[in-house]
Amino acid sequence: MAKMKAILVAVDGSAYSDRATQHAIDLITAGCAAELHLINVQHGVSGAVSAFVSRDQIDAHHREEGEKAVASAVAIAKKASLTAKTHIGVGRQGEIVADFAKKLDAGLVVIGTRGHTGLAGVLLGSVAQDVIAHSKVPVTLVK
Repeated sequence: MAKMKAILVAVDGSAYSDRATQHAIDLITAGCAAELHLINVQHGVSGAVSAFVSRDQIDAHHREEGEKAVASAVAIAKKASLTAKTHIGVGRQGEIVADFAKKLDAGLVVIGTRGHTGLAGVLLGSVAQDVIAHSKVPVTLVK
């Protein structure tokens, strides 16, 4: 396998994204990539909210929530003696993750998944499915 420039891990602070982070770290430790990037994508707010809350407050909220979501993944990387570059996006997860992967020249996106299938997966929707639909690079799902 040729060495990739970067691996992008989509994280949400869950045990599933922690496992995805560890998988990416294992790949980097094995020499498959040079850089570890972590991204959390926050949902945008509706226009009604922005009528009552300033843009600065909304941005601060997204930043705070994003930092909370990447904290455990950053700690896992630090424990493995790796520096992870963190990113916080706002919008539709699949589109944002795919855009960042392209900007970072990432060769792989890694995402944790609960593994819902069938009706549960359809009813709950799937960030993983959205990432796969938009990504131009391989996506690894870690259960």
